[in-house]
Amino acid sequence: ERLFGIEVTERCKVLRVIACELSRIASHLVWVGTTCIDIGAFTPFLWAFQQREYIYDLIERWVGARLTPTITRVGGLAADIPDGWMTDLRHFTKEFPKTVDEIDKMLTKNGIWVGRTIGLGVMTPEEATNWGLSGPMLRASGVAYDVRKDFPYYDYETYDFDVPVGTNGDVYDRYLVRMEELRQS
Repeated sequence: ERLFGIEVTERCKVLRVIACELSRIASHLVWVGTTCIDIGAFTPFLWAFQQREYIYDLIERWVGARLTPTITRVGGLAADIPDGWMTDLRHFTKEFPKTVDEIDKMLTKNGIWVGRTIGLGVMTPEEATNWGLSGPMLRASGVAYDVRKDFPYYDYETYDFDVPVGTNGDVYDRYLVRMEELRQS
């Protein structure tokens, strides 16, 4: 769009940000949920995947696809949101933080979770950068880089959000970064 000098509407930009953030949430829920399974915590996996399923239902109602939503088109969107969609999105944004809080309560100070994640898979900021990591993997290693802040698109510079950064670069920090990003999104 920039290349062709196409300017999209504000509504389009906002809907694209909503789609991006829903995708970010769904991705983080997959990581948290499957990491829970790997470490032996089944209940938070169910909570995470229940919320992910709600997101997939929203996306499916919007564009017809669940796992590979092709919402963005050059100059606009594949489709506008259907009637009642914003009501369901508001319901999700009201209820979702409760699930994040429950996962937090269940895991963050849990001795088994902590014991199985702290010090595991440590990556220094230099290693993370040299290996080309991005997203929560990079940020958990102590690199405060988020393309939404450093090279904003869709008017991300107008949104108020923090970029969580880890200090140890281990699985526990990856978990903490993702949990905070779930809250931020």
